[in-house]
Amino acid sequence: MTLQKLDLSGFSKLKEVPTSISELTILQELTLWRYYKLKELLTSIDQLMVLQKLNSSGCFELKGLPTCIGQLMALQELNLLECYELKEIPTSIDQWMTLHQLYLFQCFKLKELCASINQLTILQELDLSWCSKLKELHTFISQLTTLQKNLLVEVCDELKELPTSIGQLTTLRKLTMWQSSKLKELSTSIGQLMALQKFKLLGCFELKELPIFIGQLMTL
Repeated sequence: MTLQKLDLSGFSKLKEVPTSISELTILQELTLWRYYKLKELLTSIDQLMVLQKLNSSGCFELKGLPTCIGQLMALQELNLLECYELKEIPTSIDQWMTLHQLYLFQCFKLKELCASINQLTILQELDLSWCSKLKELHTFISQLTTLQKNLLVEVCDELKELPTSIGQLTTLRKLTMWQSSKLKELSTSIGQLMALQKFKLLGCFELKELPIFIGQLMTL
């Protein structure tokens, strides 16, 4: 079939996605916004080999992603905003060599990022805001050297520090840590973020001082 965009937004009572969608082999954009009762994506989603954008935001009961989702080699944008029950991202995402944007806003039960995220070698924007159980950003996040638009870690209540290797994100333009209430100190390597234009720290109540390196950020 020749359908390239499919928007199934607002089917709030449906519990599953029609399996026949996997027959839309040239589909480029799939929107499943506010499938409130959806607990899992169709396991044949890997048949959508040219899919570029997948929007599953507002799928409140979505608990996980099928491992086969890593086969979506053309995926450029994945939106999982407000997937409250999502606990993990499969390690198979290391095959997403074309992914530019990954949005995990309000994934309240997400506790950690899998190490294979470091394989997203052209990722430009990562939103981890309101991932309130996320305890740390591992050092492997520093390997996302193309991250340039945004790194959002707002209201990550359990996050106490940033990895010292964050200074390797030398093209990053915006870093937001608003309401990271347990953040106690900043890594001195932030002084190496020479492209940084916006740096927000509002509501970081445990942070007692701004280190001297902040003056090195000449593009702020």
